[in-house]
Amino acid sequence: MPEFPGPIADADFLSPTDLRPEQERRWARQASYLAERSDFFRALWAGESPSGGLDALGDLPFSDKEMLRADQRVHPPFGSYLAAAPERIVRVHRTSGTTGQAMNLALSAGDIVLTSAIGGRGFRAAGLGPGHRVVHTLNYQLWMGGLTDHLNLEATGAAVVPFGVGNSERLVRTIVELAVTAISCTPSYPAVLERAIAEHFPGMKPRDLGLKLGLFGGEAGLDNPSFRGRLEETWGFRVRNANYGVSDVLCLFAGQCEATDDLHFVGMDGIWPELVEPETGAPKPWRAGEQGELVLTHLVKECQPLARFRSGDIVALTATELCACGRFAPRMRVIGRTDDMVVVRGLNIFPSAVTAIVNMHKALSGEYRIVLSGPGPYDALPLEVELAKGHAPAPALAQEIEAEIKRHIGASARVSLLTPDSLPRTEGKTRRVLRLA
Repeated sequence: MPEFPGPIADADFLSPTDLRPEQERRWARQASYLAERSDFFRALWAGESPSGGLDALGDLPFSDKEMLRADQRVHPPFGSYLAAAPERIVRVHRTSGTTGQAMNLALSAGDIVLTSAIGGRGFRAAGLGPGHRVVHTLNYQLWMGGLTDHLNLEATGAAVVPFGVGNSERLVRTIVELAVTAISCTPSYPAVLERAIAEHFPGMKPRDLGLKLGLFGGEAGLDNPSFRGRLEETWGFRVRNANYGVSDVLCLFAGQCEATDDLHFVGMDGIWPELVEPETGAPKPWRAGEQGELVLTHLVKECQPLARFRSGDIVALTATELCACGRFAPRMRVIGRTDDMVVVRGLNIFPSAVTAIVNMHKALSGEYRIVLSGPGPYDALPLEVELAKGHAPAPALAQEIEAEIKRHIGASARVSLLTPDSLPRTEGKTRRVLRLA
């Protein structure tokens, strides 16, 4: 078994020039390991071992989620892309399977060390560290976001309260009784907590809880200034988009610092990123101003290493130079997912663009969903939007939203206004696109 390199101390503060030689060494070691140990990639590469270094990655074929799903069906439970001996596995997670077959994720001890080190960087960039007491409210069952992000939070030196999902009333009491200063959750969860506070704690306001830092991930919406502003005004904490990752690759490898609203890609010692054209797979330059699908290659991974994995996330690379926070880690914004993209008369529409418009209206609760019947194509965007409490459906408001979607996005829309509290709330990820058979 080859010796796998560990995380590089403060890799997010190292310049690309300083990092590149070690990245090349790591990829050479990883490529050799894949060619020798991964049946999946040996078949995908037709028995050839990659050569030419990182600049030659574009010569290799892509891998993607559907390929991994099919491989795990034929080679259960971990697929033939499991490169390590089974006894090297020390932890197993599963994905939720909300968008398809649940995936089994295997980690070695070395994989866990690297995961926590890189994940800790993301939370540290967001401002978490010693002296903070953070409550973690993601699912602690099989989903990687529970236990793995708990360890990422601990890697910052903060004290972590492992609360998990459910019982929002008890969570409010816990925050108060333990003098919790930060919360780790999805962007939609504060709305659930607000309802619990209003129902069970008369006279209490969300900002009375004393939270100073909100660490969010798993859903779109935080790039919208009005949504962020509402959260900060209601809760009195600093909002940080602190938890971006791809479960099959690394649980958390990007987070926002105090100097920018963009995400720092803090995992450059463990993952090599590329941008490609979503429709064709054609390579795009890795430079500020470019937008495309994020493709990821492990530089270090023992159990289930991946090469040229199409993440399905559309990102915009916003900066690669030194940030005011002192990090060289490149910055990006997540535009949306290819599987959430809705094509209306040739226009590619992502839920994040709809979120920005919905959050402009105080008469709306912020909850909405796009309900699609059949495979398309679609001549208009079918949108259900929930009203805020104290507001009744009004045709003029629906028409105004339709006009704003046309003006800002360019697509026609059919807006239906729903009564307050009619859309489901969730303590996990909120699904904005509902596809009916």
